[in-house]
Amino acid sequence: MAKKLTLKKIKLPKVLILLSVIFISCTALIVINYFTIKILSANRAYVNGESHYSKGQKDAARHLITYICNEDPLQWASFKKQLSVNQSDGHARVHLTNHSSIDTIKKDLRGGHNHEDDLDDMIWLFQNFNQISFFKKAIGEWEKGDALIDQFNALGNKIHTQVQNGHLDEISRKRFLSQINSISDKLTVNSRNFSGALGEGTREIKNYLIYTNIFFILIIICTVSLYYAMMVKRLMRSQHEIESKNADLLTANKELDRFVYSASHDLRSPISSLKGLVTILKTEEDPEEVKSYLAMMESVLNKQDQFIKDIIDYSRNKRTKDVLKQVSLAEIVKDAIEQLQYAENVKKITIEKELAVDKVFSDNLRLKIIVNNLLSNAIKYADFSKEKPFIAIKTYPAENNFIIQIEDNGIGINKQYLNRIFEMFFVTNKNKGTGLGLYIVKEAIENLNGNITVESKINVGTKFIVTIPLQNKP
Repeated sequence: MAKKLTLKKIKLPKVLILLSVIFISCTALIVINYFTIKILSANRAYVNGESHYSKGQKDAARHLITYICNEDPLQWASFKKQLSVNQSDGHARVHLTNHSSIDTIKKDLRGGHNHEDDLDDMIWLFQNFNQISFFKKAIGEWEKGDALIDQFNALGNKIHTQVQNGHLDEISRKRFLSQINSISDKLTVNSRNFSGALGEGTREIKNYLIYTNIFFILIIICTVSLYYAMMVKRLMRSQHEIESKNADLLTANKELDRFVYSASHDLRSPISSLKGLVTILKTEEDPEEVKSYLAMMESVLNKQDQFIKDIIDYSRNKRTKDVLKQVSLAEIVKDAIEQLQYAENVKKITIEKELAVDKVFSDNLRLKIIVNNLLSNAIKYADFSKEKPFIAIKTYPAENNFIIQIEDNGIGINKQYLNRIFEMFFVTNKNKGTGLGLYIVKEAIENLNGNITVESKINVGTKFIVTIPLQNKP
């Protein structure tokens, strides 16, 4: 259980996950494109280097052929100079294979007429991709080309020795020319194979790059679409919440205006009545009349006291958050009866209790407000003309709810008023009610996600049924 709670705490918000996917995808695209461009750039550098390699070999062959024909020392020098381009590239390959120093490798690559800006990429590609199929094949062709260059150099040295010794006759010239052409043809094929291997690798890399870009771009598009849809959904939900809260505020403002107006009127009205009665008492000398006026004053004060209690309940219900804990319905009913035991004529009423549900997890304050007000109303509107006035209080379970039912055989409620009795300050008898009790009861029940229904007939009685969801734990 603890592990589950821990995982729940570290669960990332969906928006953060989507933004992470977008960030990772964009980063992957940048990295992949960077290294792909680096590989392609190095590939291009090797192809460019091969063109210098091929040109050096062809120029060397041309100078050697001319040297055979006219034995001009300048042609021999030009042959050695052109062949040094191929030999420098060959030395670079050997040093790359043997992991020699970077400076040594760069020196050889420069000797092969490779561009200075391409040297780092060429070394990086060889060191990291020499086992990749296309590049491994190109290196193999490079090695074969270097072997042919060595043969070509050996042939040139042999020709030069015979020229120096004066032994180069016509038959030797023809034989050497044939050997030069043979090596040149092999080097041409070798050069074509080297370029073909690099070209094949370039095409493969290009295809991989296209597929990779499409893959990550689709991920980014889908993620952005989901993010956009989520944001739109949140905005719409926020808009609905704002509209709902605005509607609630308008309703609350209307109720507040009505409450302030009615409360100020109901608070001042008893004071005016008391002032009038006090004025009369000042001039009244008959003791019986004085008692009558004092009884009237007591009635006014009781009504004022009830009104103030209702206002306090209204305020507490509005401001207090739900506090779910184990509550005893039996205790709440008992306390409500004790509080109302001194109410007028309460002794004439039989109060019956049938509590099938006692312990529940709910809000103690709101349950007290509900029971107290409903019981107070039942006492207040009891019909004492009947032989046995009674109030029956029941609690019982119903599926995932518990029911509080308060029934009486009082004066009842006129059918035309049943739909309005839960409105603020609505009263059926101005002498008995303040119009806040049932309104507060309904609000308290709604705070507990419950509901209330009423059944009533004039001169028969009234039954209030409160349904509140059961809580499994606080």
